[in-house]
Amino acid sequence: MDVKALKKKIDQKKACIAVIGLGYVGLPLAVSFAKAGFKVYGLDKNHERVDRIRHGKNYNEDVSLKDIAILLKKKVFEVSGNLALLERADVIIICVPTPLKSKYTPDVSYIKGAVETICRHLRPGKIVILESTTYPGTTEEFIRPLLEKGGLRVGKDFYLAFSPERIDPGNKKHPVTKIPKIVGGLDAQTSLLAKTLYEKIVSRVHVVSSARAAEMTKLLENTFRLVNISWVNEAMMMCHKMGIDIWEVIEAAKTKPFGFMPFYPSLGVGGHCIPDDPLYLYWKAKHHGISSKFIKLSADTNDKVPRYVLSRLHQLLKARGVARKKPRILVVGVTYKKDVKDLRRSPVIAFLELLKKVQHQVVYHDPFIPYLSIDHLDMESVTLAPQEVRKADCVIVAVPHTKIDYALILKEAQNIFDLCNIYAGKNKKVHKL
Repeated sequence: MDVKALKKKIDQKKACIAVIGLGYVGLPLAVSFAKAGFKVYGLDKNHERVDRIRHGKNYNEDVSLKDIAILLKKKVFEVSGNLALLERADVIIICVPTPLKSKYTPDVSYIKGAVETICRHLRPGKIVILESTTYPGTTEEFIRPLLEKGGLRVGKDFYLAFSPERIDPGNKKHPVTKIPKIVGGLDAQTSLLAKTLYEKIVSRVHVVSSARAAEMTKLLENTFRLVNISWVNEAMMMCHKMGIDIWEVIEAAKTKPFGFMPFYPSLGVGGHCIPDDPLYLYWKAKHHGISSKFIKLSADTNDKVPRYVLSRLHQLLKARGVARKKPRILVVGVTYKKDVKDLRRSPVIAFLELLKKVQHQVVYHDPFIPYLSIDHLDMESVTLAPQEVRKADCVIVAVPHTKIDYALILKEAQNIFDLCNIYAGKNKKVHKL
């Protein structure tokens, strides 16, 4: 099948799409294509995940259970652990994890595994698109040679592109279909194919000159956020030393209609993207003789914030006359962001472990996480009842979930360490970050 025939098939929505990886990126993408009228195979090696989706026990709040049930019943969406179904696909989209082996070393083993599976089912006329965030050059330098081992050639027999995922879990205002898509193929005709495909579910598709440019675009976006979050965390430390309210300063700076974008202090950065993605760029830059001081400094700064907050907690307890060696601490919110059931790289987890390490009595409340069994933690969420709040020597508001009775906390707590500026006004109980 030549490029014109594949484009026509996509235009007519007769192309079959396979999405490898049904996580926070792959599942919403697969469902969006199925709702647009394509036949979609959602493939994942995690059989438990596949069974949960099939039986309406979805773990992903960005996808409607009702939508999935309808699409499965119509048989336009098929969820399976059988990767041999790739044989039937005209379009193959890779949405697998890209973690780190160590702090500054990428782990592309999931990409490699997916590509090696694709190789066994690659036939002329298919387009392969990588969405997993990775270092510039992955698509061309790493994936292309693997796919060409069987004798087929990119741009002649099959097509290869990169289109970075931009999913923001829990963001109802900007679902996958409303976020502009970036595409970069290994040649112009592939970029056109990818553009044609994504235009079926996204209103705006921006084409860049190469897969490398597309890969770099995603890393620029997330590194921008990492650097600015680390800077505001550093500014927060400065302001505390100088007796200045960082939250007041940010609100004042926001009044400028240009040249400023607000970022807010916190326990650090979480999720998959911001903690890890910039370090992919740091690693690749080193291979070109460039040491990115901004990325390293930013990552190191954010890693230190939980210990800094712990020291501030101890200062607070001492100032308020809490003399117990093992004070009772109630942490409110443990997810990595507001109103999302997602613990990936949550800095609150690291903070809870620190509290345990210094032998504080630690409990937590989170309406999204009924229990924690992660790393060295094995805990259940306590009920946010007046007696529970009163028992705590300090309540730490770590994540500003909407479904929290903050008035109850303010009324019943002995001391509050507010990391989110929930209590914007002054109150003698409240100590702000």
